[in-house]
Amino acid sequence: MSLLDLIGLGQKKNDMAPLVGEKLKKEQEKYSLKRNPYLRAFIFICFIGISILSLPNATINSGLNYTIQQPWRAEDLVAPYTFAINKTDAEIQEEEEQIKNNVSPVFNIDPSVEIAVQTKIDSLYRNIQPVIEGFYNWQESKQNQLSSVFDDSIRFAQEYATSEIQLTETSWEVLFDSYYSALSNNRPISSFVGVRVKQELESVIETLMNEGIINRPKASISQNEVVVRDVVNSTERIATKARVRDLREANEFAQFQLNRQFSQDIAQLGMELYNKAIKPNLIYNVQDTQIKIQEEINEISKTKGAIAQGQMIIRRGDIVTSQTANVLESLSETRSQNASNAEKWLRFTGGIIAIFVISLVFFMYLYLYRRPISSHNGLFFLVFLTMGLISLASAILLRYDISSIYVIPIAIAPIILTIIFDSRVGIIASVTLAALIGMVNGNDFEFTIATICACSMGVFSVRDIKDRSQFFFTTPGVVFVTYIIVIGAFSLTKLGGWESYFQQILFIGINAIFILFTYPIILLFEKLFGITTDFTLLEMSDTNRPLLKELMNKAPGTFHHSLQVANLSEAAAAAIKANSLLCRVGALYHDIGKMIKPSYFVENQGGGTNEHDKLKPQMSAMIIKAHVSEGVKMAEENGLPKTIVSFIESHHGTSVIRYFYEKAKEDENLKEMLNEEQFRYEGPLPSTKETGILLLADGIEAASRAMKNPNYTKLENLVNKMVDDRVAEGQLSQCPLTFRDLSVIKETFINILVGVYHGRIEYPEEKKETNTKKENSTNNESNKNTEKVEESKN
Repeated sequence: MSLLDLIGLGQKKNDMAPLVGEKLKKEQEKYSLKRNPYLRAFIFICFIGISILSLPNATINSGLNYTIQQPWRAEDLVAPYTFAINKTDAEIQEEEEQIKNNVSPVFNIDPSVEIAVQTKIDSLYRNIQPVIEGFYNWQESKQNQLSSVFDDSIRFAQEYATSEIQLTETSWEVLFDSYYSALSNNRPISSFVGVRVKQELESVIETLMNEGIINRPKASISQNEVVVRDVVNSTERIATKARVRDLREANEFAQFQLNRQFSQDIAQLGMELYNKAIKPNLIYNVQDTQIKIQEEINEISKTKGAIAQGQMIIRRGDIVTSQTANVLESLSETRSQNASNAEKWLRFTGGIIAIFVISLVFFMYLYLYRRPISSHNGLFFLVFLTMGLISLASAILLRYDISSIYVIPIAIAPIILTIIFDSRVGIIASVTLAALIGMVNGNDFEFTIATICACSMGVFSVRDIKDRSQFFFTTPGVVFVTYIIVIGAFSLTKLGGWESYFQQILFIGINAIFILFTYPIILLFEKLFGITTDFTLLEMSDTNRPLLKELMNKAPGTFHHSLQVANLSEAAAAAIKANSLLCRVGALYHDIGKMIKPSYFVENQGGGTNEHDKLKPQMSAMIIKAHVSEGVKMAEENGLPKTIVSFIESHHGTSVIRYFYEKAKEDENLKEMLNEEQFRYEGPLPSTKETGILLLADGIEAASRAMKNPNYTKLENLVNKMVDDRVAEGQLSQCPLTFRDLSVIKETFINILVGVYHGRIEYPEEKKETNTKKENSTNNESNKNTEKVEESKN
């Protein structure tokens, strides 16, 4: 049992059938839940409660209505009290940018860098020493013509090749020559150029470290000062940008000092060693800099000047400039901030009353014009559940200011209600939701009008769905374009606001994409509530579905008959504005029960023996009647919707199987014990326009097929007689077809049947064959014609 059945959304079977005893009691209990007015009141109050959640928290609206660059249409406005003028967002943003450009960046001293640089220089010289000593030993052996000269040369080559220091050849030569000269001439080691270069490098690096080397290019720093923090000693100083160096300036300083002390070759050696060791010791601290910027931003004043009490703000007819609009906004904000608790509660109460009235109008529409919905708790719940989901989404978005109000896919609810019910319910739902959400969004008239237009166009696009592409492409596109046009029109009336307009396009695009979720939501509702929408009917109308395929294979005559009935029913339903798609699908499946014993139905008999000739009339009537119950059973086993099952149940109503009843009356042995109820279908009677149309189309199609030489007059008489007979029998007494509807249905049936049985040209080859067949078939046709007419009806 689906949720649909639990709350009464399912199809009501045999409403007028007599119920007795326990069955009556259970039925009464069932419908007490369906019709309980307190449950509907609870659902309605829950919907209002969700809408109330959207109301702003205790804010007061000034009630000032104006448009920038348009005249002030109200009376002269004088300041009721002194209030501060708020800075605009652009002004505050400009000040923030100035702060970001003016706040000095923070650099932390890294004490480990100086030690690391000194350690690196020492390491370089330790690696240099074995190489220059190897060179000296080799040169000494070669000078003194020692036998170890070859070994010393090999040892030097190995030391040179495996050295980790990558110096230029010129720098190595400077080191080799200086070291060899110092030792050969017995000069002190301090005269070695490497020692003097090291001493100078240590002096230069000490100077640079004391003044500071920053790890960012100076060109990226727009400020004239930097903050230097010593975390170890907990000190902080302000240094001008000129007093510190970046790596480029540090290199230039080192190059200058070395060139001043040494020749070009020695200075080059020093720079090579310097570049391998130097590192910045002032490290940019992003986090501390941002904290310092934020502290400055937090101190920005949000106001600029004030308006004194009694001062004229704007006169009637004056143009509302952006500066004046800022003053009006400041007045409105001050009014809201200074409001008393009583005023806030009055404002909140007014919002509640407005929400209640708007919702009540929607309820009254359902009550007055859609009574089947307003009196049925299941349908009522489905309507307000759909609208409540959209209201809940808007409440969350507005309360937490997540995004633009235009991102809410309000059109989803009207579209769903249109597909499930009709376009009028969808239109009223559009107006209701747009008014509710526009009201809680600061009485946004522009949003309300744009939403009503967009949702209404969305409703129009789905009121007659023919395929899925229509929904997936047309509907979102229609909603998107309508929003764009209406909001663009409002922007034109303002002679401005285009920046805001182009920002809203993105949110409207997201809104249109969200509409695609309507389809899975409908599928969920179909499964959850057991309802049948046009989407399901479109799927079921495919004749390649397994059940219809089986009908075509087992009972081809019945399948062809069902197709013809479907055409008749669909056209008649469309003519009287009933659900033509539902009519067609119901007609396709109405005779599936004939698959059980197809040969007992005349449309499946290929001109051979009639199976009923071997049976008594009562047995034949039982078999004929059984195709209804068998069809219902097959439909339920195959999961067909209840709306389609109702077509199978009621397509004969409670009519009498007249042919076999009259045949039984001819038997003198059966005459006394004959009971007409034995030959009557069990019903129920058709309860909707669609099922009533099917009952008429089913009998008329079968009778017209059995008619000899049909023409317009014969078909007109047949249609009029059969429709009038069904009315006289009371078969249509429980369906809402009017006499005008019946008149239109008759005319539609006649036009279609005349088209189906139109005359055609008889070719010469066919004439001989026709004349020969006429003689042979005259006797057989006269005997079987009556049987075909009556049996085809059943």
